Amino acid sequence: MVVGELAHERDVIIIGGGPGGYHAAIRAAQLGRHVTLVERSLLGGICLNKGCIPSKILTQSAGKFTAFQDGEIWGLEGEAISVNLKKLNQYMKKTIEQLRAGIEALCRTNKVEILEGSASFLSEDRVGIEHGDRFEVFKFKDAIIATGGTPKKPLWLKEKSERVFDIHSFAELSETPKKLLVYGSDYIALEIGMAFQALGSEVIFILDEGKTEFDFDHSICRELKRMFKKKKINVLRNVDVMDSLLAEDHVVLTLESEGKSETITGSQLFISASIKPNTDQLCLNRIGVEQCPAGFIKVDHRSRTTQPNIFAVGDVTDGPALAVKAIKQGKTAAEAIAGIKSESDFHFIPLVAHTQPPIASVGLTEEEAIKMGHDIDIGQFPLSANGYSILTGQKDGFIKVISCKEKHVLLGIHMIGSGAIELISSGITALEMAARDEDMIFPNYPHPSVNEGLLEAVEALKNKAIHMPLSKKEERMKV
Repeated sequence: MVVGELAHERDVIIIGGGPGGYHAAIRAAQLGRHVTLVERSLLGGICLNKGCIPSKILTQSAGKFTAFQDGEIWGLEGEAISVNLKKLNQYMKKTIEQLRAGIEALCRTNKVEILEGSASFLSEDRVGIEHGDRFEVFKFKDAIIATGGTPKKPLWLKEKSERVFDIHSFAELSETPKKLLVYGSDYIALEIGMAFQALGSEVIFILDEGKTEFDFDHSICRELKRMFKKKKINVLRNVDVMDSLLAEDHVVLTLESEGKSETITGSQLFISASIKPNTDQLCLNRIGVEQCPAGFIKVDHRSRTTQPNIFAVGDVTDGPALAVKAIKQGKTAAEAIAGIKSESDFHFIPLVAHTQPPIASVGLTEEEAIKMGHDIDIGQFPLSANGYSILTGQKDGFIKVISCKEKHVLLGIHMIGSGAIELISSGITALEMAARDEDMIFPNYPHPSVNEGLLEAVEALKNKAIHMPLSKKEERMKV
């Protein structure tokens, strides 16, 4: 079909049915716009079908497996259990299908039209949609790009192998790795590595050249070191991977660190690398949509591109590759299209890891706060002193609060321990509202609960935590 021929008229076209895309579609429909959602594969995108949801099912399995092993202290006795990855994958598939059906039902309820196919721009107000031998042209008023991203392969990985996988393909494993090499320092690497360790794998983390810690506050990294020593997890820091050998039954990596070379062998290799935006097939050069040097689409706080009627959300835009960002941007774009003055602000975007125990962080780390010139106070409360953590047997971890010493405004909150991911929402709200320490101390906290740990971490800013003993220095000062 030639551009200029008869085109189907549409109101809003959204390209991509992942978290950003389908949230944008439903919100735009709620606001009275007629929406057409184009998806070339499965609704829910990578997050639902291959990424976020499958990985969290894996981490849940690891958590339940660990809890069963600890059951004896609760008086629970029974035969030893084992891991059947094939059965777990069956449950994973069933859960994903159920969630996808839910998204489809929501789209139908909101009268969102769903078209299957690959879309590319023909002009500032037209897209071509290809599905098999069929090609159709659609004219639109507004469009939202939500095509996501794809993990980059490291340059040293020169061939494909069933023994190498990433966040998009780990669910294809049919058995628990005997010895898993994990390349990466982000939350995804931590989730996969710690989950498989809990399920019985020997795990070695490989931090790339220039990386000596994981992507969290240094206090959390120090706690991870302690836990890794206990779990017998090895971490190779600041190494450069020079080469890889992918054999039929194992993987060999050649590493270099401080001028010394060594080889390391594993049964499988997991890679958590940076994301490449899925923009190649969109033909953005035809419509003047500007991109960053790395290929990400430039957008403003309303998710608008350099074309006023075209928006972009999620992993195709610069910034953290997180579903929470895609969802917020999707809603913002839909509201902007509907004439609502809506903006996205990711200054206090949470970073979480569904590890054992979980990690949650928002705001400035201690290092970032100091680097920005803040004079800070730090309050830190160990969960080993929290009554609820003790009675549940989940005492590992702590809650750390960073505050401006002069203005008493909270700057960052970092947690590692059971309940951290649910509790971090209180921290996000506090930071968004520019809360002072007194704002966190005034409310009533449920007892017994991990929530009280957050209260005592804030109280610790002024050495007023009830369940934390005085330091030796403080004891001397009171004499």
